[in-house]
Amino acid sequence: MELSQVKPKKSKAFNLKPSAILKYLVLIIGALASIIPILVVFIGSFKSNTEFLSSGVLELPKAIDLSNYKTAFVNGQMLLGFKNTLIIFVASMVGKLTLGSMFAYAMNRFNFKLKKIIMALFMVAMLIPGITSQVATFQIINSLGLFNTMWSVILLNLGTDVISIYIFLQYLDEIPISLDESAYLDGASYFGIFWRIILPNLKAPIVTMLIISGVGVYNDFYNPFLYMPDRSLKVISTALFAFKGPYGTNWPVILAGVIIVIVPILIVFVSLQKYIYNGVAGSVK
Repeated sequence: MELSQVKPKKSKAFNLKPSAILKYLVLIIGALASIIPILVVFIGSFKSNTEFLSSGVLELPKAIDLSNYKTAFVNGQMLLGFKNTLIIFVASMVGKLTLGSMFAYAMNRFNFKLKKIIMALFMVAMLIPGITSQVATFQIINSLGLFNTMWSVILLNLGTDVISIYIFLQYLDEIPISLDESAYLDGASYFGIFWRIILPNLKAPIVTMLIISGVGVYNDFYNPFLYMPDRSLKVISTALFAFKGPYGTNWPVILAGVIIVIVPILIVFVSLQKYIYNGVAGSVK
C-alpha cells in the first residue's frame, strides 16, 4: 500500500461539537466561580493589612505572615468555638439521622390511615419560610428554659427534613421486605429489625445526609447567635462574626479565620466524597 493511500486519522481532541464546547465552557466558568473566591481568601490571609489594602486580590504576598492565623485562633477563641460546634454537630446529627431513618422506616414498611396526610404536612412545612415562625419558636424555647443553652440549637436541628426522608425511602425500597419477615419470624421486634437489619443497610444515605445536613449545622449562624448569646457558648460562626468589632478593618485576620473554619469541613467532605456520590446516585436509581 502506498503512503498516499493512507488516510490520516482525525484527532478527537479537535473534533468537538458545539454542544460539547458549550458544556466544557460552562463547567470551566463554574469551576472558576467556585475556586477564585477561595483563592482570594487564602492569598489574603497571608498578607499584612497594609499590603492587603494596597495590592491586588490575586497578587501573591511579598512575605508570608502567619501572625494572622495566630491572632484569629487565639484572640477569636476559635478553640472554644470548635469545641461547642463539635458538641452541637454530633448531638444534632445523631438525633437527626436516627429520627429521620426511623420515620422513613415506619413510612415505608407500615400502612396506616394518616400516612399520606403526614407526608403532605412535611411538604407543606418545607414551603413555609422558617423566619416567619421565629417569634413562636423563640417563645417555646424560652418557656422550656433552654434559652442560652446548647440544647436550644440542638433541639431546633433535630427536625427531620423532607430531603433526608426521600433519600432514606428510596434506599428502603431496595431492601427486601422478606428480610424483615424472616427476622420477625425468628422473634425479632420491630426495633430489633430496624437496628440490626435496616440501619446497617442505610450506610450510604446516612453518610450522604451527614454531609448535606451537616454542612448546614456546621455553618449555622442565625440560631447560635439568637439562642446562645453567652460568650462562653460561641460557635465557630459566631466566633468569626466577633472579628467585626476589634478586627473590623483588619481583613487579613478575618480571612485567616475563614480559612480556619473551612479546613475541617473540607477535609471531611473530601474524605467522604465517594460515599456522598454513591448515596445520591443510589437515591435516584
